[in-house]
Amino acid sequence: MSIQALEKYLPQHTLQYLKVWFADYYIHIKITKNRDSKLGDYRKLPDNSHEITINSTLVPQLFFFVLTHELAHLIAFEKYGKRISPHGHEWKDTFRQMLLQSIEVYEEELKPIIVKFSKSPKANFMSSPDLVKYFHIEKQDDNLLFIQELQKGEYFIYRREKYLLEGLIKKNYLCKNLATGRKYSFKPLARVEKCT
Repeated sequence: MSIQALEKYLPQHTLQYLKVWFADYYIHIKITKNRDSKLGDYRKLPDNSHEITINSTLVPQLFFFVLTHELAHLIAFEKYGKRISPHGHEWKDTFRQMLLQSIEVYEEELKPIIVKFSKSPKANFMSSPDLVKYFHIEKQDDNLLFIQELQKGEYFIYRREKYLLEGLIKKNYLCKNLATGRKYSFKPLARVEKCT
């Protein structure tokens, strides 16, 4: 997929950054259906080209953010070698620089969140409460809420299965799957449907 073909998924004024970041590499970009487990990923292919996949359902600002995250993997591995940790300090430094270079792409109310995030980039999008809350503003008309908004003893649906919120363990929520009896740990910003 060409950089120009990506335009419909991206915010305005991003191509100038992508042309610089893509310049030295042959990259296969695949736009995928929604995946609950990840927003995007990167891998180096056997022919030494690169593949990045990104969920098609992401809003443009988040699509660009995820694309930047995945390109940071490619650039860090190429610059520092394949033995670096995927989300180690080399990747963090690369991602931070890319985020700050492209800060003008983001909406005004998102810019301070990106700047704050860039001080110590996280490997997982869900580890940044400010980013998660910002990007879920669009979905306030749905019937989902953050699990941290529930009380101990309340029931909820997650991925079509019913759970009981049993309590807090450190920063996560211990929940029991009512069908299997198994217990699971949920991050505070997991989006669930409250049972009425």
